[in-house]
Amino acid sequence: MATGAGRIVGGRPRGCPRRYCGCGASLHIFGRIIPRLNLAANWLRFPRAAPAPGMVAARRGHVFVLKRHLHGKVWLVHDSNSGRGKTRVHPRSIAGFTIVDPRG
Repeated sequence: MATGAGRIVGGRPRGCPRRYCGCGASLHIFGRIIPRLNLAANWLRFPRAAPAPGMVAARRGHVFVLKRHLHGKVWLVHDSNSGRGKTRVHPRSIAGFTIVDPRG
């Protein structure tokens, strides 16, 4: 996976809106849909954190969950609505994202 490959782990989860990155992240972290977290920008309300497994990379328009550091700013992530209606685990740069602690 460090070479850019990833794997599809699902699609849009049942009960999530059409734009579902925030919804998928809340299901992945908390095991349930938290409606206010469906909006990606609302993740920015969590406390700032250093990149680490279990933290969330957030910006207005998209969020994903950090799983494992690969190199530099590239992490293996759980990325709901990562394109073409799929949820993927794949390498992704955290450049331009704010890292937050969803349990903080």
